[in-house]
Amino acid sequence: KQTLLPLPREETSSFIFPCKLALQRPELQHMVMELLRCIPLLLFLLFVCGLDHFIFSVLSIIQHHSFIEYSYQSSHHLSVNVMGTSLMAELLQSTIGALNTSFNSEVETSNLACLPQPTGMTRQKYLNTFLPLGALALLCLAQVYPFRLRRAIAAFYFPKREKTRVLFLYNKLLRQRKHFLYLQRGRVAREARQPPGLGTLLRQWCRRRWPWLRRYLRQSCTLCRRPETPQHQPCPNPDCNASYCESCW
Repeated sequence: KQTLLPLPREETSSFIFPCKLALQRPELQHMVMELLRCIPLLLFLLFVCGLDHFIFSVLSIIQHHSFIEYSYQSSHHLSVNVMGTSLMAELLQSTIGALNTSFNSEVETSNLACLPQPTGMTRQKYLNTFLPLGALALLCLAQVYPFRLRRAIAAFYFPKREKTRVLFLYNKLLRQRKHFLYLQRGRVAREARQPPGLGTLLRQWCRRRWPWLRRYLRQSCTLCRRPETPQHQPCPNPDCNASYCESCW
């Protein structure tokens, strides 16, 4: 604690703090990758639903515009009249007269039985289709919190391994911080060698001219770019206008 904590702003973004409810940067990267894997499934569902709606529209058009109704009427009348009173005439009247018929027919039919009868999906069916995908996306968002328990579970069952991990992390942070300070010193030196811009000169002149404008023309920390607070420390060199926050100083 005496050598590492509190962590600087640059180091804080690379760690996961289990007690924070907000999603942190390492968790966001993993969560975004999980959400990207859901995109092909979403596109597939959209394609299937669009294809279903297209087929339903085509079949509905066929149903409404291909209906044909047939109406057929026919009439048949046969009448044979045999004139005369002779024996032959009477014989023909008794035989051929039985052929006299009268027949009327009327038929109405349509192709309704051959037409498709499409049934479209309701909103509830669409909702039930996309509900599992929505649940999967919510699980991708919520899985970061159970994942935070992995280290605690591993530390409970393997305490010696946990101690080795803590020592490794401690030494790793010391090496990174030493390298980080070396890089930041080089960056600050390069910025100091460059002439200040017009905006920087104007802001410094206004701060010296009207001290009450300091609260509006606040500088930022040279290292971490954190906005200026009363705890900021200015560089003791009178020719340097750099300021540092408490942790960086």
